[in-house]
Amino acid sequence: MTRSRPCPGPASGPMTRREALWRSTAGLSSAALAMLLSEEGALGDVDAEGPWSPRSTHFAPKAKRVIQIFLTGGVSHVDTFDYKPELEKLHGQPLTGKGKIDTFFAQPGTLMKSPWAFRRHGRTGRWVSDLLPNLAGCVDDLTFFHAMTARSSNHTPATFQMNTGFTMNGFPCLGSWVSYGLGSVGRDLPAFVVLPDPRQLPAGGSINWSSGFLPASHQGIAFRSQGDPIVDLFPAEKLDARTESNTHSLIGELNREYAGRYPDESGLSARIRSYELAARMQLSIPEATKFDSESAEVRKLYGLEDPRTAAFGRNCRLARRLVERGVRFVQLYHGGAFSAPRVNWDAHEDVLENHTNQAESMDLPVSGLLKDLKRRGLLDDTLVVWNTEFGRTPITQGLGTRGRDHHQLVFTCWMAGAGLKPGVSHGESDEVGYRPGTEPTTIYDFHATILHLLGMDHKRLTYYHNGVRRRLTDVHGEVIQPVLA
Repeated sequence: MTRSRPCPGPASGPMTRREALWRSTAGLSSAALAMLLSEEGALGDVDAEGPWSPRSTHFAPKAKRVIQIFLTGGVSHVDTFDYKPELEKLHGQPLTGKGKIDTFFAQPGTLMKSPWAFRRHGRTGRWVSDLLPNLAGCVDDLTFFHAMTARSSNHTPATFQMNTGFTMNGFPCLGSWVSYGLGSVGRDLPAFVVLPDPRQLPAGGSINWSSGFLPASHQGIAFRSQGDPIVDLFPAEKLDARTESNTHSLIGELNREYAGRYPDESGLSARIRSYELAARMQLSIPEATKFDSESAEVRKLYGLEDPRTAAFGRNCRLARRLVERGVRFVQLYHGGAFSAPRVNWDAHEDVLENHTNQAESMDLPVSGLLKDLKRRGLLDDTLVVWNTEFGRTPITQGLGTRGRDHHQLVFTCWMAGAGLKPGVSHGESDEVGYRPGTEPTTIYDFHATILHLLGMDHKRLTYYHNGVRRRLTDVHGEVIQPVLA
C-alpha cells in the first residue's frame, strides 16, 4: 500500500484497548462534545488518523472532488452525442461487413437513423442531437469519450463494472476508493454521498454504492431529495435526560464487550464512527439542505419550477451544495431498476418515446449544474462525470421496430471540469456507431484517468484482500493523456 498511511486492514495492528474503550463510549451526545474538545486539542491525538482524515496525494491533483451522474439503462450514443451521417444513408438496410451480429436479445434488425436531428454547437462545433438542447449549450466545457467499451451487455454486471471496475458483486465502488484514498475535506458531512433517483432505486439498491472489502466507513451514504435527507437522523420523540443517559450507558457497555472480544472487527468501529458523524450531521445537514436563501434565478436554472425536471433538479442542486461544503464524492443516479423501462434509459421498444421521456427530466438539471459550478468557480477544481453502463445498437431490436438493444461494443461518456481539455473528444466509433473506429477506451482507462485527476496513481492505490493487492483498475488501465490539460 503506497497511500499516505497504512490501510486499516490486515497490514495494520489490532485496535488498542484504549481506542476501543474510547470509541465504544461515543453516543450521539458524547460524540458532539468529543468533536468540540478534539478541535480545541483537549483530547490530544485521539483519532488523529481516523478513516476520513485528509490524506496526501501521490502527486499534485487537478480536482479536489467529483460529481458522478450515472444514467441507468444504457443511453444511446447514436441518438445523443455521436453523430453518424452514414446511418441516415443506410436507414432500413441490414448491417453488413461487421462479422456476426450478436445482440443481447438475439433479434438483430436493420440500421435505423436517429429520430432526432443533429446540429453543431458552441465554438468547437460539436455535434449534439435535438434530444439534448440544454446540454448542447455546454459542449465547449465537455470532454467526450466516443469509443468507450464495456465487458458485458447485461445491465447488472455492466453497471457493476462502471461503478467498481469488475462485473461481479462485492468490489468497492469508485466513490469508496476515492474516500479511502483521499479521506474527507470536512468533518461534518460524509466523504461519499449518494443521491438516488427519487422515482426508484437502481437494481440492487445500496449494493451500487458499497465499499466492498474496503473498511465499512467508506460506503456511500444515501440522501433523499425530499423530506428528511437521512432517515432516522433525528429521534422521532425527544427522550428525557435520564432515559437518554441510560441508553447511552447500555450501548457503551455492549460496545465495550464486543470490542474486547473482537478487536480486529472493523464493522463496530465503522458503526460507532457513523454515530459520531451522525451527531455532527444533526447540525450540518439542515444547513446544507436549506434552500430558502437561493434565488428564483437558481431555481429556474435547475428547473425546480417545472414538475418534469424538479425532482432530478433538486438532486443536482443538492450535489452542488454538498461539494461546496466539503463532500469529496457525490453520485447521482438518473433512472431506476432495469425492470421498469419508463424510469430508465432501457429503450428496447421505442427509443424515441423512451429517450424523450428520460431526457426531459435530465437535460436541463445537468446543464444547470454545470453552469452553476462554472460561475461559482467550482468547476476549476471539481470533476463532473456523466456515464452509463453501455450504449445501444445502431440497428433496431427486431424487424419493423423503433427500439434499440443493449450495446457494449462502443458508447459515449463525458467528463467536465478540473484538469481536462474542454471541448475535445477522445476516440471515435466506426461509420455507423457499431464498433470503435479509433482509440478504444476501456472502463479501466476511464477510472485510471479519474483517479489521476484527483492526484492518485491507480496502480498505487491498493488494498490487501484475500492475498491480493486489489485496486480499482484490477491489472489493467492507462491514463488517457490526450484529454489532460
